[in-house]
Amino acid sequence: ALPQTLWQPSDIDPRALRSIAAYAEAMQVPNVLPPILLDVSQGWETWGGTQPATLDLLVSINMMHIAELRSTEGLFKGAGVLLKPGGVLFTYG
Repeated sequence: ALPQTLWQPSDIDPRALRSIAAYAEAMQVPNVLPPILLDVSQGWETWGGTQPATLDLLVSINMMHIAELRSTEGLFKGAGVLLKPGGVLFTYG
């Protein structure tokens, strides 16, 4: 739906990463990068090499209500560093 957007999927679960990769391949979506292992409770420096103030959007789906508080805290800390001025952190679930 958003062909002009480059997506970097991630998950902490290796099984989920394989599922994401298989789905993206089956759907033949050229704007979805291979998924990366990401633990938001770790510092933003471990988030796949993303540099400060380079992201327009961070999307977190179905994480905060099932993860430990330190994960939500890490998400907000990382978003504060990695999002461009005026960037958006979108959370769902």
